[in-house]
Amino acid sequence: MTNLIVADPKIMMGKPVVSGTRITVELILEKLSFGESIEQVLAAYPNLTREAIFAALSFAKEALRADVQYPIGDKVA
Repeated sequence: MTNLIVADPKIMMGKPVVSGTRITVELILEKLSFGESIEQVLAAYPNLTREAIFAALSFAKEALRADVQYPIGDKVA
């Protein structure tokens, strides 16, 4: 999964994307969180791979491991 997720300020304003695409990690997470299956996401984005989806999930997991407080509603967690 090395190098499947990249960030370049010239692509999608620097958001993490699947390498070689403009598909953001954010989009993948959004689709899955709304209940779409991996198969549905793959069908909607033919240049996406199952490995790339898992790389996006892994990237998000690692990003959330950072020692940061995240605002939730009006309160900070």
